[in-house]
Amino acid sequence: MKKLLTATIVLSGLINLTVSADAGNDVKEAALPVSATRAFENLIFDRPIVVTHAGDGSNRVFVAEQKGVLQVFPNDPDVEEADVFLDIDKRCVYKDNQNEEGLLGFAFHPNFKDNGHFFLYYTTADAEHTSVVTRFTVSKNDPNKADPSSEVEIMRIPQPFWNHNGGTIAFGPDGYLYVALGDGGSGNDPNGNGQNLTTLLGAILRIDIDSKADGKAYAIPKDNPFIGHKVVVNKRGKTTDARPEIYALGLRNVWRMAFDSETGKLWAGDVGQNLWEEINIITKGGNYGWNIREAKHWFRPDGNDAPRDSLIDPIWEYHHDVGKSITGGSVYRGKSVPELVGKYVYADYVTGLLWALENDGNRTVANYSLTGVGEKMPVMSFGEDEDGEVYFTTTFGQLYKFKSDK
Repeated sequence: MKKLLTATIVLSGLINLTVSADAGNDVKEAALPVSATRAFENLIFDRPIVVTHAGDGSNRVFVAEQKGVLQVFPNDPDVEEADVFLDIDKRCVYKDNQNEEGLLGFAFHPNFKDNGHFFLYYTTADAEHTSVVTRFTVSKNDPNKADPSSEVEIMRIPQPFWNHNGGTIAFGPDGYLYVALGDGGSGNDPNGNGQNLTTLLGAILRIDIDSKADGKAYAIPKDNPFIGHKVVVNKRGKTTDARPEIYALGLRNVWRMAFDSETGKLWAGDVGQNLWEEINIITKGGNYGWNIREAKHWFRPDGNDAPRDSLIDPIWEYHHDVGKSITGGSVYRGKSVPELVGKYVYADYVTGLLWALENDGNRTVANYSLTGVGEKMPVMSFGEDEDGEVYFTTTFGQLYKFKSDK
């Protein structure tokens, strides 16, 4: 493969004002001496949407492309070519004019080294606007190849529209699989899914994929928060059961979510509607307000800016004067950039700005600008390698990583 020119982006030296409801509450805003540089500069991908690792000690890097191809390669900056780990492009739907569908999620089982299982979330070609969570198994003969015939469907979620599919899947420290689902799409949440416990949409799910129950290919963890919860469905007081898969609700379109490998906290960037982008720390049973609120602000007629004990405010928000589509990232736990350790690195897809958010567990104390002099790019996603180093991807197909400028 022809070697490509190295591109380095300087990410220090300029403070970008973030318009936030936290402004004035002693939230520090400054720039960090941190840059981003091309990683694996010989490789170009087609809409790389997930960067991850197998957790098996092999130090391989895996990249999922939105059109349905998974690539694998050694964690070597001079690697010349990636191998196709799995190709499901014929099973997966992606259209440039409906670009929130496709292969959206990819996660390895915590015991992948022993069982060879990994999971995908994608828009299936066998039904219109339908998301599936499925399991595959690695080939018995080649660790760099998955067995395409091994697919087992775990869950199927009809979507009313093509947008707001969410799609991140991730295993928590408890061993359960978490699934981020958008509100089903269109605009303004026309079906009210964000506050509806009888639908899986507008929520983060938590399921046990190592067990089966009630005729499903998964089981419900016994401590899921809405087991046995009754929902009133009409004015006569008729009730039905809440979906027991739901872990948290009130979300518009989580893009993306990740567990902090040290604390186990689940961080999520939720894309806004009219004015505000937000970052949440997801807790069991939490209601994050959509579509009563957009971030901390009134949205629908029965919403207001007064505090509500039932709704959890984001730990950070920014106005559309700053950016218009958050790309949620990861809490950095690597070793090569000490300035980022413990901070949540995220971006805005539209403006190409990058930041590092610092939260002390009680409140957000700082939001550091990482974008300074240099090119601003549409950041699609973030991911980590086995060493905890954080990468981000762009629609141009490149992978980037961070480095200290000290």
